[in-house]
Amino acid sequence: MASYDSDDEVDYATDPAWAHITPLPQDDGENPLAQIAYHPDYVVAMSYLRGVMSINYHSAQVLKLTADIIGMNAAHYTVWGYRFKTLMALEASNVFNDEETSWSWRKELDWVQSIAKQYEKNYQIWHHRQLIINHLNDSTGERERTNEMFASDSKNYHVWTYRQWLVKRFNLFDKEELDTMELLLKEDVRNNSAWNHRYFITLGRLGTDSPADGVINREIEFAKVAISSAPQNPSPWNYLKAVLRKGNIDLASLKDFCEQFAPIDSEDKIKSSHALDILSEIYDETGNLGKAEQALVLLAAKYDPVRKNYWRYRKRLLGSKENVPTASEKTPIVHATA
Repeated sequence: MASYDSDDEVDYATDPAWAHITPLPQDDGENPLAQIAYHPDYVVAMSYLRGVMSINYHSAQVLKLTADIIGMNAAHYTVWGYRFKTLMALEASNVFNDEETSWSWRKELDWVQSIAKQYEKNYQIWHHRQLIINHLNDSTGERERTNEMFASDSKNYHVWTYRQWLVKRFNLFDKEELDTMELLLKEDVRNNSAWNHRYFITLGRLGTDSPADGVINREIEFAKVAISSAPQNPSPWNYLKAVLRKGNIDLASLKDFCEQFAPIDSEDKIKSSHALDILSEIYDETGNLGKAEQALVLLAAKYDPVRKNYWRYRKRLLGSKENVPTASEKTPIVHATA
């Protein structure tokens, strides 16, 4: 059994190899209100899996059976769970590499990767992979596997969740990880997932601890360069504010930078509503209420009218020192957890 993607179909009802398993049909009760019309092949395969699970049976046959079902319904978490349980049982019995089974954890990972490429938005696949890598205690090649997936969809939430778990599990807070995030952001500066992960590996993982010397300044400059390439992109603005908070740096330090993209007195040269938002807060904090009001009026009337009621609300609070989150803070950096 070199692979699970062969065209060999199994008729479980007539195959002698399955004669020792009593299939158990799905029990929907009497007169089900909305019975699902499953494909006949799926109905048969699931009935045999129920029979297998009822006697806690594990073998190479079960790997084939679960692979068949996953091919029909890759989101069936119960099937994935029993498959992992079977793999663990086969390893414990030392039959992984015998002639009948001819399987291994690495072959399983290769197979899982092929399934992941077919069903990119499937969570169960990545949880299964996580269980395997955690069991093997070996992350070799795993970052490369996630990079393969990012090449297809660089914002796949399930892959990012797995990637963050991988980094935490194996302490991969290194230059390779940082370089990968820099590459992804060069390819797409609007990739909020990559911004989130960059913050996690540089600052978010520290908790209340202070970052190493130079890290805050490096990240500030990195965000500023990204903003200069796309001033209306909210991701680096949010990132920049998060870095300032982590470094205990006053928001007012951004005044000159923000005014490059939102010169209040040259309305036609304003390039970023996010810069206007930050400037309104800076002007308010420094007592320049006239300019703060001017920035909020521009946001409500021209640069972000969808949220005009919010900007008007902010305008009413000018000078009150009430701690009101700016619009950019309403989309915080969020870290995926596994």
